[in-house]
Amino acid sequence: MTAVGVIRGITTDRRAVIPSLRRLRSEEGQANPLPVWDELRALGEVVPAPWGGYFVTGFDACNQILRGRNWLVPDFAWQERRPDAARWQDPATREMTRTLSRLNPPTHTFQRRALGNLFDRGTLEAMGPGIDAQVSRLLDRLDLELRRHGEADFATTVGDQLPIHTVGHWLGIPDEHFPHILDFTHRQVHAQELLPTKSELAVSAEATVEMKAFFTGFVADRRARPGNDVLSGWIRYWDAQFPGDRAAADQMLYDLTMFITIASLETTATLLANAVWLLTQEPSRADWLRRHPEHVDDAVDEALRYDPPIHLNSRFAADDTVLAGVPIAKDTVVHVLYGAANHDPRRNPDPHVFDIRRKGGHLTFGGGAHYCLGTSLARLEARLLLTRLLQRFPTLRPTARPTYANRMVFRRITSLKVTT
Repeated sequence: MTAVGVIRGITTDRRAVIPSLRRLRSEEGQANPLPVWDELRALGEVVPAPWGGYFVTGFDACNQILRGRNWLVPDFAWQERRPDAARWQDPATREMTRTLSRLNPPTHTFQRRALGNLFDRGTLEAMGPGIDAQVSRLLDRLDLELRRHGEADFATTVGDQLPIHTVGHWLGIPDEHFPHILDFTHRQVHAQELLPTKSELAVSAEATVEMKAFFTGFVADRRARPGNDVLSGWIRYWDAQFPGDRAAADQMLYDLTMFITIASLETTATLLANAVWLLTQEPSRADWLRRHPEHVDDAVDEALRYDPPIHLNSRFAADDTVLAGVPIAKDTVVHVLYGAANHDPRRNPDPHVFDIRRKGGHLTFGGGAHYCLGTSLARLEARLLLTRLLQRFPTLRPTARPTYANRMVFRRITSLKVTT
């Protein structure tokens, strides 16, 4: 026994995981990753990776990493200590390493405290009517597509659009920029994959140039015309933090504005499409939830548990340690497998059953210092959308399985065709 229970099927062969990783990236694995998560968990709680790190599959072990202060994110300092340091010099990778998700204390603490609780109750109450109105507009568009063609793509018509309209309006970004932001976000994300190819990094590098130009210009425009909005408040705050150093303040403003925008897009869009797919593929589920709307939040949580929008996140050991009985040397990277952890039967019995009333646990929003900033906002968007969707389209159902981007880290539904 260990702190996380009995370890079964432990392997010391670093090549044993390769077939499972290949299946996870395959079309079949993207459509249904559950068997692959079972395969990985059968290899052990802490599974050696070919490049010297480890995959972590169990709920408790993953939770320990996400919440533990002795597990850090791979920041610039860690990258510079790598024997393959050149791997981390790609401009897109370096751009994302400056964001909150890749900062450790004390820098992370400094930035995170300055933001406070971005989406507290008062903020969400103020945003609610606008989000609800946008949901109605997007469902009008969905209805129009259904009437015209008998079929519509929920992912592109609604799922992709609600998050960018929500965060974009909150920051005061003009609507005409939304398609461009979505486009470079989808391309830039390759740099955040586990093993990006040279061609993928080239795509990400081009997208990073566009992303930097847009958000740098956006901050400059708001500086020229400040108001009472969120970004204007940040400008005043960071100018006070860096008196006489406009460049430092502008860098901070760019990093925060860019990260908070793009981090909220694909993850929330995937949550929305996942929830609709999981509820409508079996009409009895959607019908039951329509008759029991008080369980909408439970349905959202079960969708988050069942198919998390992020499959993998990485940490490294700050010191020599032991994880689930396995010695881990300082600086060794571990990859938290959210899906495998959420489907750990020791934490969630019958994990492959989608059960709205489960009241189970999941790690989808992370934990500890890097717990997702936008958790409450994502839940609000999902709650408002599902409530209206179920009322307005009682017979909505998919015409085919979703299609997915070929990724290992950030899951993305590229299409979900529906009809009524």
